[in-house]
Amino acid sequence: MTAYAMAHVHSVEFGPDIVEYLERIDATLEPFGGRFRVHGNPVDEVEGSFKGDLILIEFPGIEQARAWYDSPGYRDILELRTRHMVADVILVPGVPEGYLGADSLKH
Repeated sequence: MTAYAMAHVHSVEFGPDIVEYLERIDATLEPFGGRFRVHGNPVDEVEGSFKGDLILIEFPGIEQARAWYDSPGYRDILELRTRHMVADVILVPGVPEGYLGADSLKH
């Protein structure tokens, strides 16, 4: 079942470390089937307020998402981001094909 790495980016100090991080991250995703779905695109605030940027990376499953985040390749570049970015980052499993909102009532 599909899973996602999601970051709500509150602030970025853009500079050489962030450039290097962005240049290297795609190679860390490839072995785990990860691909960007949203990367800082403008949001349409229809309710409440959303400050910052949203990044969404899709993986084939939660195991691959966790393995990517814990991988030596990603760990090598993680500090390039964390030294210059304030963000909340989560890994979350998706829902199965055909899922309906009412399915949440079955728990």
